[in-house]
Amino acid sequence: MTPPKDIESRISGLARSVTNSLNLSTSPTATFTSPPGSFHEPTRGSFSMPTSKQLKPFDTKDIKVLLLENVNQTGVDILKKQGYQVEFQKSSLPEDQLIEKIKDVHVIGIRSKTRLTERVLSHAKNLIVIGCFCIGTNQVDLQYAASQGIAVFNSPFSNSRSVAEQTIAEIICLARQLTDRSMELHNGTWNKVSKGCWEIRGKTLGIVGYGHIGSQLSVLAEAMGMSVIYYDVNNLMALGQARQVHTLDELLEQADFVTLHVPETQETKNLIGKDELKKMKDGSYLINNARGTVLDIPALIEAMKSGKLAGAAVDVFPNEPAGNGDYFTDELNSWTGELRKLKNLILTPHIGGSTEEAQSAIGVEVSQSLVAYVNEGSTQGAVNMPEVNLRSLTMDEPNSVRVIYIHRNVPGVLRQVNAILGHHNVDKQMTDSKGDVAYLMADISSVQEDEIKDLYQSLEGLSSRIRTRVLY
Repeated sequence: MTPPKDIESRISGLARSVTNSLNLSTSPTATFTSPPGSFHEPTRGSFSMPTSKQLKPFDTKDIKVLLLENVNQTGVDILKKQGYQVEFQKSSLPEDQLIEKIKDVHVIGIRSKTRLTERVLSHAKNLIVIGCFCIGTNQVDLQYAASQGIAVFNSPFSNSRSVAEQTIAEIICLARQLTDRSMELHNGTWNKVSKGCWEIRGKTLGIVGYGHIGSQLSVLAEAMGMSVIYYDVNNLMALGQARQVHTLDELLEQADFVTLHVPETQETKNLIGKDELKKMKDGSYLINNARGTVLDIPALIEAMKSGKLAGAAVDVFPNEPAGNGDYFTDELNSWTGELRKLKNLILTPHIGGSTEEAQSAIGVEVSQSLVAYVNEGSTQGAVNMPEVNLRSLTMDEPNSVRVIYIHRNVPGVLRQVNAILGHHNVDKQMTDSKGDVAYLMADISSVQEDEIKDLYQSLEGLSSRIRTRVLY
């Protein structure tokens, strides 16, 4: 089976002409024919637009896709409609099994449990792209992936509303001690009390991280009568009557409810620890729907036991089970047993973005990004590659090919590449770099089929080369 980097030496004697039917394939036994273009009847005084050309230098059934962790069906359907071979699994895999599975796949889709480390990725010789069907990408070694020419895509905004709504629900439940009352009644105990229960109207909400989730939460909280302050490392425009404060300490000292919405970085590790908890108001509440490393949970346990905090909600943890089951024990995190005993503490299994709407939107967004990368080379939205995109080739450009050259970001590469491409007409070209990796995309015309192999091999021979793809 030929991987989608496409043109290998096993292909020889290419003497056919490139036609509008694009009846080409690198599969030794199969052929690929693009669907016929459909042109609409132009309206009076207008012109019909050229039909986009399908760029697939491979039979689509040669593309193997592995989807783990119960990726939403909308994403599965999009990938299957492309004709890819799609293997779907509901859970993540242990590392050794993952290494075995990933050896011959071209595309892998994961959520938050699967760890794509350097060790795992070093065995993925055919892999060209990773889809993270979630917000975060910290489960992937992004730098190593880029160094191997593997693009990584995610869905940074699709579940923002779901997380914001869960946070609002937790604020109300904590203020009214609803989860404790519910559990007591499940156990047969009637405990009608009002002490320590509050309306949220007129209370101050402190949002740490005013990005897509934090800003949506800000609007929802104000609509319920809360005053909103926020802290962010960037100077951001407030929505509504919200107000940005200058320091995290200032927020902690003023807020009745503190909620965390920051990414996992070295700077945010244990962002809220023992010292920060001491600065919070007595009887205040803390919510973490961000990342498990952001909050020092043993410090939270002490603050809850001492009565410093009146309640807390935690949706994310430093170590989380790989699948559903009775795994939330001390074997996972040494303090789990103590945490589970606390009153007015809402514990949820990383479900902030787990709604039908969010998962469907994520499935569509990430799958479309994967298809655009595999079929057209577009890195728009990639988190570890420069964002490079060219307008589609059209059926009016039958003898054109798209060259993608991922290379080390060193001097002189563009001159060398253009020396190779210069034998043809370069219709359009774009290049950009990100750190040590650069991404070049060029559409060249007047290319005969028997020239494609030489073009590919010439680029592969450059010392700067990470990965070469030729799409036609």
